[in-house]
Amino acid sequence: MPPIPDPDVPPFVERLAAARDAFPLPFQLRELAEEFGRGLLAFLFPHFAPARRSSVADVGADEARLRSVLAAAHADPALVDRFFARLPAIYDALLADADAIYLGDPAATSRDEVILAYPGFFAIALYRPAHAMQQLGAPLFPRLLTEFAHRQTGIDIHPGATIGTRFAIDHGTGIVIGETAVLGDRVKLYQGVTLGAASVRKTLSQVKRHPTIGNNVVIYANATILGGDTVVGDDSVIGGSVWVTHSVPPNSMITHREPERRERSADDLVEFHL
Repeated sequence: MPPIPDPDVPPFVERLAAARDAFPLPFQLRELAEEFGRGLLAFLFPHFAPARRSSVADVGADEARLRSVLAAAHADPALVDRFFARLPAIYDALLADADAIYLGDPAATSRDEVILAYPGFFAIALYRPAHAMQQLGAPLFPRLLTEFAHRQTGIDIHPGATIGTRFAIDHGTGIVIGETAVLGDRVKLYQGVTLGAASVRKTLSQVKRHPTIGNNVVIYANATILGGDTVVGDDSVIGGSVWVTHSVPPNSMITHREPERRERSADDLVEFHL
């Protein structure tokens, strides 16, 4: 038998209608973030532009469209103006990031290839404007921008993270950089790196939970570095698949022990059942 409706509980459709009516955010905010992210890339880099609309009037019209999308997501026009005032510096920082990736990867044939084809650059190119918006106090929209990059690339950078100049990501899939992480200049990360928190208790939401990485640091694939008090000193190398929860002095190299070779015997056979 179907359940007997409780007369004191409104019908489900009414509950949903009331929730929709009381919803405090702009509708389609996620779609607005994706539209803004794609439009911003096309505005800054001809690599993503749909056509060679290269007159000053054309570029100005593109900026006006971006401003209208951002205004639809945020009612405060002052925030829109402050963000666009920061955009020249963001653009210069992204060009430096592209150069760092190009110069650090023998497989890259040009900066154009990095901008067009490298997921690491795509993620950085959306992180930097999202970080600027976060600093300006924009709610939620910065996170939606970096989550758009996450969906596209598998690289998860929280917009609250602080990342210095000439940042390079190689391959990139599976990288996680937490909200309170601080990275210096000329840091290079490989795929699978996690800069995370040693504890995920909700009470620590206002505490620095993620590590600090110094200047000129290279962190190889699948390394995990945890904790707000963990500092990796300048000019250090963190090897692949290591687990770091304590600070590392400058000029350090952290690796596993070298693999040990021994003669194989019958006892070393492993039987798999699938």
